[in-house]
Amino acid sequence: MSEQSLTKKNRPYVCGLDAAVDVIDGKWKVLILWALHDQPRRFGETKRLLPGISEKVLAQQLRELEADGVVHREVYDEVPPKVEYSLTDSGLALNAALGPLGAWGTRRMTELGIPYPSPAHRAAY
Repeated sequence: MSEQSLTKKNRPYVCGLDAAVDVIDGKWKVLILWALHDQPRRFGETKRLLPGISEKVLAQQLRELEADGVVHREVYDEVPPKVEYSLTDSGLALNAALGPLGAWGTRRMTELGIPYPSPAHRAAY
């Protein structure tokens, strides 16, 4: 078995869904992808879109998404330093694949009588 066929959990993938979940595993990664869906964002801007996430966790999750090739980190040579995060082509494709899941979740919220978030937060899906 080659090193590339192992997941982060050091076992082979069972199927394509297993490979996808390996990338989005965790409470915040899907929401980070959602926050970056339409434009590059700076760290603080991303954090404001995700109430409840700590700076430490956001930084860790962004690093993991970058290592997985779905988020691009752009560092600008400015003072003060400026860093923006955006989705790679792979990240855009992953976000598109998550769209139907978001639509299902919206229908589920309606079925359960759960009010929608603000219009700005609904825009992604």
